[in-house]
Amino acid sequence: MSAIIIGKVKDEHGCWGNMAPYPIEHDGELWLTTEALFQAMRFDEKEIRSAIRKEKSPMGAKMKAKRHKWQMVVEPMSDVDLDNMRLCLRLKVEQHPELRESLLETRDSLIVEDCTRRQRGSGLFWGAALIDGQWVGKNWLGKLWMVLRHAARQVRHQSGCLRFNHQQHPSGWEVVSQAV
Repeated sequence: MSAIIIGKVKDEHGCWGNMAPYPIEHDGELWLTTEALFQAMRFDEKEIRSAIRKEKSPMGAKMKAKRHKWQMVVEPMSDVDLDNMRLCLRLKVEQHPELRESLLETRDSLIVEDCTRRQRGSGLFWGAALIDGQWVGKNWLGKLWMVLRHAARQVRHQSGCLRFNHQQHPSGWEVVSQAV
């Protein structure tokens, strides 16, 4: 099975990474990247969230969050963190339809965030490393994209919209019919 590799933003499939420059709106605020929103969602403190949102680069947003790590209310790599990532990815494809179409074009390919060069910390949680020809790691970012791709296919085949509902649907996504 061929793999779609999420690597650097400039790479062929860099659009799937959280550092890619696809602004998203959430709760009436504009976020320059999914990385900025995702990092800010780990905090309750409005000043910290605002400081993260105002960062011009996604790496700046990530570093700002790290400087306030002790004030995080969402534990990195927890179930809540996964739910937040699901929401960020959904917002990204909802607000950038060209990404949804591009995601659907990947068919059934494995999607992997390549962390071969950073096999420590959260690298093997969000991504996987290519070791002896095998992908090793939890690859949650890739898995979430593949689940979202499956849900987007359902939306395409039904008259409906996609929403996140972790408690009602085991994948975290459900197709909701729209009133005609």
